Amino acid sequence: MTIALKEGYEPLTETTAIQLIKELGYFQEHDQLRCKEIGDGNLNLVFHIQDENDKALIIKQALPYAKVVGESWPLTLHRATIEGNYLKNAIPLVPELVPQVHHTDEVKALTIMEDLSHLDIVRSGFIAGKAYPKLSQHIGEYLAKTLFFTSDFGCNQQVKKRLQQAFSNPELCKITEDLVFTDPFHDSETNDYEPELKGTVKGLWQDDSLKLEVAKLKYKFLTHGEALLHGDLHTGSIFANETDTKVIDPEFAFFGPAGFDIGQFFANLLFQAITRTENNEIIHYHLHQVWETFEKTFTTLWQTSSVEAFTRTDGYLEYVLRDYFKDSIGFAGCELIRRTIGLAHVADLDGIEDSTRRLASKKIAIELGRQLILQQSTIISTKDLERLLEKAKRGE
Repeated sequence: MTIALKEGYEPLTETTAIQLIKELGYFQEHDQLRCKEIGDGNLNLVFHIQDENDKALIIKQALPYAKVVGESWPLTLHRATIEGNYLKNAIPLVPELVPQVHHTDEVKALTIMEDLSHLDIVRSGFIAGKAYPKLSQHIGEYLAKTLFFTSDFGCNQQVKKRLQQAFSNPELCKITEDLVFTDPFHDSETNDYEPELKGTVKGLWQDDSLKLEVAKLKYKFLTHGEALLHGDLHTGSIFANETDTKVIDPEFAFFGPAGFDIGQFFANLLFQAITRTENNEIIHYHLHQVWETFEKTFTTLWQTSSVEAFTRTDGYLEYVLRDYFKDSIGFAGCELIRRTIGLAHVADLDGIEDSTRRLASKKIAIELGRQLILQQSTIISTKDLERLLEKAKRGE
């Protein structure tokens, strides 16, 4: 399939990335620069450029196709503009929790941003047993502020409607619609799972009660433009160390249900809770702390920064938070299942070398995902979520 590209777009190489960064004036012409392509994702090129004094920048450039599949799966380059604009919008809200953006170029489909190589990718760090004690507090704050100030509660409705137009992202939303909500629950060629899981997977496909709840969640994803979402908030999209946290890769950003971002983060904590063999307490702490921080911060913003008259109505805040939490549980269930049997897996599961333990962990993830979807209305706290996790691990 031929991919039509805008004039002026060409995928960078390590050589042309150095040339570009010098032309833009971030380094001097005589500077000796080292450049390495470090992208390990499915959709983009990422270049780390550093001078002799260890000054460094990152260039992220969108490819016109999905790396995980190849040119047979074309993708819009507009996602680079979406990503750059999301970060620019987030910087005033959570300046310490996203990378600083130095330059964007819509034609070249690239963003030049702060180097974060002093931090770990959280998924990799978690798998190595690291704790990141500030992570859940930071992500709870990040979620509360980015969601509140782009919702009808914290954003003028006319401004919000203009933002919704700017963040229309149909092509990448279609990926989520298919890979998260549709394909894992049907016999789709995109699904990917071990033969030993066939019986478990068929059970999902034949469970009409489950599919009804997934259909409702997909409908909410399609129709509820509550706030500007990151759209892909997993532990591979977060950098951290003991004191700092940075959220990256918001190219899936769009206006959708607030619980989706929360649920994605819940699910990726749950993968660690399922697979960790020691120091599991920190993951349970993060499960509770992220929601506690979100709820506390969102409540403060509701009381101090609301632009909606009805936020002064008794019971309205409690209704909104309950709805967000319910949705986040259902969306977390979908994420657990799709990352286990769908197209894009997680290293938390696939990296388990012992096949018996890997398959057992995947069955737990599938069953926990199923229960979260089916019981989303009765799970009212992270303590309930923790109890359901422990039951799934015991095979109950």
